[in-house]
Amino acid sequence: MRLPNSVKLVEVGPRDGLQNEPETIPTDIKVELIDRLSEAGLPVIEAGSFVSPKWVPQMADTAQVLARVRRQPGVGYPVLVPNMKGFDAAMQAGATEIAIFAAASETFSRKNINCSIAESLERFAPVCQAALERGVAVRGYVSCVLGCPYEGEITPAAVAQVAADLLVLGCNEISLGDTIGVGTPAHAQAVVDAVAERVPRDKLAAHFHDTYGQALANLLAVLERGIAVIDASVAGLGGCPYAEGATGNVASEDVLYMLNGLGIASGVDLDSVTRAGRFVATHLGRPPASKVNRALG
Repeated sequence: MRLPNSVKLVEVGPRDGLQNEPETIPTDIKVELIDRLSEAGLPVIEAGSFVSPKWVPQMADTAQVLARVRRQPGVGYPVLVPNMKGFDAAMQAGATEIAIFAAASETFSRKNINCSIAESLERFAPVCQAALERGVAVRGYVSCVLGCPYEGEITPAAVAQVAADLLVLGCNEISLGDTIGVGTPAHAQAVVDAVAERVPRDKLAAHFHDTYGQALANLLAVLERGIAVIDASVAGLGGCPYAEGATGNVASEDVLYMLNGLGIASGVDLDSVTRAGRFVATHLGRPPASKVNRALG
């Protein structure tokens, strides 16, 4: 299978990247970061989440962030919602796209959201129905597709089942997450091939972490399998909570550099994303985790 001519980049830094930061990040900084990213040409930017502030205090100001960002035409600003309460809050805040999250691992599901995989899907059913009735796009995430911190390797068939269930619920795009970054290229291809038997490839996205330094290799491997949507995080924001000191999300700058070298169009300006990465890294008081950002510095 040939490499795609173009790729859609989904920027997850403002939500997935920042949500576990220990110090409260001012709303002004989040808004500025999102505005810089949208001006760089990123077509989708996760703006936050409407989960309980008790569990994710860093995202408590998502409504204010949505109210203040300069929304660019054609740019999506999805927010994560865990249930109907979160969905209602997102609608009140003016969200036009949402995301829901499931896992391919029963143990991870119970430890992360305190319910089984089946129970999580039941919880999301009314959310998806309400969203579809309002014309709100729904994205689905599947965690632990290449490995679980509790169960080890997850079978491709288990991943395919959860992805298929999310498709039935009404998700228009399903992101396959290597939550702990243990995947390798052949494994990543095998999972994509298994899922693609149940879900069209053009509805799949890759969300790979770089814990073992394999993220770019894995992304190239699934690009060769027809995946054309990539999740990435500016400056490599977001650690891996299951591996002490490990990096988390693959950096947007590193992905862009690879795509540019392959001649794959993204519509995103690398220099602008690099500057946005330095902006947020400066506020956080540490250098960007992105190798490309450091090299260009």
